Amino acid sequence: MARSLATIVIFLAAILLSSPFAPAAAASAPAPAPSAGHGISAVFAFGDSTLDPGNNNRLATLVRADHAPYGRDFPGGVATGRFSDGKLITDFIVSSLGIKDLLPAYHSSGLTVAEASTGVSFASGGSGLDDLTATNAMVSTFGSQLNDFHQLLSSIGSPKAEEIANKSLYIISAGTNDVTMYYLLPFRAMNFPTVDQYGESLISVLQSNLKSLYQMGARKMMVSGLPPLGCLPVQKGLRGGMGSGGCITVMNEAAERYNAALQKALSKLEADSPGSKIAYVDVYTPLKDMAENPQKYGFTQASRGCCGTGMMEMGALCTSMLPQCPSPSQYVFFDSVHPTEATYKALADQVVKSHVPELMQ
Repeated sequence: MARSLATIVIFLAAILLSSPFAPAAAASAPAPAPSAGHGISAVFAFGDSTLDPGNNNRLATLVRADHAPYGRDFPGGVATGRFSDGKLITDFIVSSLGIKDLLPAYHSSGLTVAEASTGVSFASGGSGLDDLTATNAMVSTFGSQLNDFHQLLSSIGSPKAEEIANKSLYIISAGTNDVTMYYLLPFRAMNFPTVDQYGESLISVLQSNLKSLYQMGARKMMVSGLPPLGCLPVQKGLRGGMGSGGCITVMNEAAERYNAALQKALSKLEADSPGSKIAYVDVYTPLKDMAENPQKYGFTQASRGCCGTGMMEMGALCTSMLPQCPSPSQYVFFDSVHPTEATYKALADQVVKSHVPELMQ
């Protein structure tokens, strides 16, 4: 019994994955037209479950979404491994850019090199910047994701690989799992007495990973900051929801400090990397506003997810046996951590509108 409880605790900690960038407009806002001559030949994604379209399906992990009710609004109602009722932000981004309809998982069955050369996601739900985070969740580390990208470039071959790498857009979302694990399980507190010290270590690892991407040819990158961790439904469920707007204040404040340090680090990295453009994407400010004022964005529910009670169910714990909300599009979250397709759609609209032009300057 004790072992089963420990497994569940580790599972919960491991899958508190990065939350979405919040939309700046109602969820029903139309997608922007593709930027004429944007020059982006492919999109490559790295990180955690918000960018994972099914890479974990092959792994012996609880951090999986290849089962109902996930995918209920995906074309054909198929549970592809995306942690949502439908498409992910990266699916909408590649579609808006006119590259392809969906961004597939690198480890999708039958994926060809030609298909992967126009964009693919290497992200793994439950992963982080700290290898221990991924190891505990039994998923792919960030380093292994970089190795997969290197393998793809090798399969494409020179000089085409260099051309694709230079003209591609890179989307990175990682770090939320690590910080969440710091609070829930004491593994890293022994090495880093404060969460801020741990955050500094994570940012250092991220810088190293981005340098590796740069060395492989990456020049245009979008890097997500941490969301308001204390506003995730699962955190409210675990900690009682005391704080500003029902959010956990201490966790939000930690995310704010991390994001401030991250912005400085990214600015310095860009300055030290000739020809690069690195855009910091603020997920904290708009998502916190959504958690406190969902109606402002066209949603009716932001305190809990659509699946089950909406406070604890995610991954293997979110099943079709549980009650489901009738309309996920009215919810910010589909399960207790991951956003709905409607949230991803609104997010993608803003990213393409605001950050793609920024990277093209």
